[in-house]
Amino acid sequence: LQESESENKLDGETASDSESKSEFGGSAPVPTSDDTPEVLNRALSNLSSRWKNWWVRGILTLAMITFFFIIIYLGPMVLMMIVMCVQIKCFHEIITIGYNVYHSYDLPWFRTLSWYFLLCVNYFFYGETVTDYFFTLVQREEPLRILSKYHRFISFALYLTGFCMFVLSLVKKHYRLQFYMFGWTHVTLLIVVTQSHLIIHNLFEGMIWFIVPISCVICNDIMAYMFGFFFGRTPLIKLSPKKTWEGFIGGFFATVLFGLLLSYVMSGYRCFTCPVEFNNDTNSFTVDCEPSELFQLQEYNIPAVLQSVLGWKTVRMYPFQIHSIALSTFASLIGPFGGFFASGFKRAFKIKDFANTIPGHGGIMDRFDCQYLMATFVNVYIASFIRGPNPSKLIQQFLTLRPDQQLHIFNTLKAHLVDKGMLGGLEDA
Repeated sequence: LQESESENKLDGETASDSESKSEFGGSAPVPTSDDTPEVLNRALSNLSSRWKNWWVRGILTLAMITFFFIIIYLGPMVLMMIVMCVQIKCFHEIITIGYNVYHSYDLPWFRTLSWYFLLCVNYFFYGETVTDYFFTLVQREEPLRILSKYHRFISFALYLTGFCMFVLSLVKKHYRLQFYMFGWTHVTLLIVVTQSHLIIHNLFEGMIWFIVPISCVICNDIMAYMFGFFFGRTPLIKLSPKKTWEGFIGGFFATVLFGLLLSYVMSGYRCFTCPVEFNNDTNSFTVDCEPSELFQLQEYNIPAVLQSVLGWKTVRMYPFQIHSIALSTFASLIGPFGGFFASGFKRAFKIKDFANTIPGHGGIMDRFDCQYLMATFVNVYIASFIRGPNPSKLIQQFLTLRPDQQLHIFNTLKAHLVDKGMLGGLEDA
């Protein structure tokens, strides 16, 4: 028994808290600080730290919003590339925190394997996305058709290679730490990569499904900060001591109103409402369609309780505006919990920000912690309440089947329509 206990201690397999602390306490993560430009430091030197932070955050926020407008103008494909870049940077910031712990033990392959798994997961998700949304393009090109056919097998083979590399990298005395880091990498992939691809899926459904949710989160973040800065008195949550109930409630009402106005403006433009499609004739990606009912003005009766207050009996609005209320409500009430989660994570490792990429704001992950949670909700919302079967995609897949399979589907569909009495009516006509 004594021999087995000593062997367990030697291999790092005991479960004591003190050992866990020693493993993660060997090298603390490098503390991050805001790298404020010297020009701003000199210009704001006479202000208190509170107002200096206000101006730094405000100026950089305006700069980021301007950049956001520019990439929207450049179109959906550029937006997709920006999402990819943001994903890589967020992954880098989280992995770096783990690497600072891991590096002190001089253990092999952690960073290499982390980036390898990122490559594998991106290959899987992007392959699935391209096959789903641009099926005609994939079927037209022979190399793409082969890759599409065996895509999941190739993805799994790539992952297995990384899995075997991890097993071969295990070092005696540090098994537990290495498995901690293996889990760290996979949780990071789940949070960052999966959510970023959901953002791309939302984008392909129409830029409005990308812009409105992201803008609602940005608006809520700004307005909650504004209300909290000027009126905040009551603490909201211990994880974020600066968050207040006044900011939380004020941000909610401001975001719902903002979502309604932004949705009204964007619903009138096809470039925002139409899904991204590949045009075989022009060999290019297009955003042009006949607007669906979601983006056509409808007349709605106002509830009797509000008619006396507003003086209106009916109101004309786009159906999408009603959906925008759900999106902005989630962005205001549930979205901030993504930020609270990130705050708890940073407190666990005693760091202020994930990085110092953006002065006054921290790292890229500090700005996108709520966006990833929002992306999942929007994707689930579209699948549950908006998207139905796409006839064009079904026809595309039907045409790739063998002739005998196509004939079987045709006869089945014909028998179904005859039973319903629809095919006879068509033949008579």
